[in-house]
Amino acid sequence: MKIAIFSDNFYPEISGISDSIILLGKELAERGHEVHFFAAKYSVKDHAVANLPYGELDLGEGIKFHRFWSLPMLGSPTKQSRVVIPSIFRFWKFRKEKFDVIYTQDPYGMGIEALWMSWMLKIPLVGTNHTPITEFTSYLPFSNKYFDKAALMANSWYYNRCKFVSAPFEGILEEMKDYGLKRDSMPLSNPIDLKNFTPASEEEKRTLKEKYGFTERTILYAGRLAPEKRVDDIIKAVAEVKKTIPDVMLAITGLGAAEDDLKKLAKDLGLENNVKFFGRVDDETHAETYKAADMFVVMSTAETQCLSMMKAMSAGIPVIGADAWALPSYIGRDEKKGFVVPVGDVKMLAEKAVLLLENPQKRAEMGKYGQAFVETYSAGKIAEKWLEIFKNT
Repeated sequence: MKIAIFSDNFYPEISGISDSIILLGKELAERGHEVHFFAAKYSVKDHAVANLPYGELDLGEGIKFHRFWSLPMLGSPTKQSRVVIPSIFRFWKFRKEKFDVIYTQDPYGMGIEALWMSWMLKIPLVGTNHTPITEFTSYLPFSNKYFDKAALMANSWYYNRCKFVSAPFEGILEEMKDYGLKRDSMPLSNPIDLKNFTPASEEEKRTLKEKYGFTERTILYAGRLAPEKRVDDIIKAVAEVKKTIPDVMLAITGLGAAEDDLKKLAKDLGLENNVKFFGRVDDETHAETYKAADMFVVMSTAETQCLSMMKAMSAGIPVIGADAWALPSYIGRDEKKGFVVPVGDVKMLAEKAVLLLENPQKRAEMGKYGQAFVETYSAGKIAEKWLEIFKNT
């Protein structure tokens, strides 16, 4: 098949959407299919924010890239986001490609391009909604409840143009149906990289702890540093945990608009030696920090899955997540893979963290449950499901 994937979030921007569709594209190409990515053209500065050299990804044969001129997005939570101004005339350039299917990731600039190309060239359009949209309208200066309602209705209108719609969390689809979604739909996980995120042996964990300066009891957060991620709650909890476990460490990988505020918070709480900011890390370091950590925490209120958390499960470490959106669905409330705590409940988060950090056996048991659970979401299995969907549209 010849598959076109459109996304407003793409490399080099730090984004779970970008990571998931790149992984999916690689899996599809390995199966002999041709994948074309359509995305914004990012600037030299956008690459530099993530400490990346300016240039295109090399994903091997079978994968091609098409970059569209774009503008920087004001107030970007990653300091990298771009805005593509749609043009109905671009379809003409790609009319000879004869794509079998177009796969859209969002309803914005690139999403409109996907819709127009589908319409003009009579190519089936399928889509995934990754985002609880009202969690992000707060970034707009004119956001209010009326605007949020209009955004939800527009979102459902857009996905009604697709032949099929998925979301990594059923709650997103239910919300879309409340605002007019009529198309066939089903929840479908994003693919998880199980090849690189594996449990470490005791010896390997000790070696990696020493390499990255982790203490014997280290908490990991990996992801965008933005207000809705509520990383400040994790830092505040570490201040409480420190009262019981003085050498506790919080390792933070990722970048974002909230980084300076988070660093100031850590300093104000006297956690300069307990909270370590790694910034954007390369793929090898990213995987190794999971292996070196003892547990993973995410207190975000905007997750429709949280690939970072799923990587933690794949690496065999327990997780703690906020009782918001999809996190409880993936963690479970049976406390086999980890704990769910109320949004903003720093005290309970600290209590659960202490419980895990002081109990290696419980961490190991939860880690095994998590690893077994996440195997059902391997990149290969998800790619096969998408191929079946593509072929049936």
